[in-house]
Amino acid sequence: MRAWRFIFGLIAIALAPIARADNCNNAPDQTSMNECSAKASKRADDELNLLYQRIMGRLKEGGADWADAHTALVAAQRAWIAFREAECAFVGSSTAGGTIGPTIVASCLTDLTNDRINDFKRYLKCKEGDLSCPLPPK
Repeated sequence: MRAWRFIFGLIAIALAPIARADNCNNAPDQTSMNECSAKASKRADDELNLLYQRIMGRLKEGGADWADAHTALVAAQRAWIAFREAECAFVGSSTAGGTIGPTIVASCLTDLTNDRINDFKRYLKCKEGDLSCPLPPK
């Protein structure tokens, strides 16, 4: 029985960094919080990029009739990225240079990116005939 407890203890110690990386609220120190927040922001950005590519694919499948929508999406996304970066720089300005600054900025980036992800998911689910849908029907 002691051997099993010892083995489970070793497993728990080995998995602690993984658990810490996925749960920013329980990070043991500021460095871990900063790393965790940065990883969360990266995951959100990766998901956003996948959805963006799906939307671009739908627009391309729509043919020449959707060329203006394609151009508009590129412009909108570039403007949104500039907004996101500027907004999060503003949000983090009161903690700039401090140890918590990276966590504040990364959390802001994640929140705004998740909002954009929800927009993209909504675009991808809109029904045929919805005139407010910026994508061609499937």
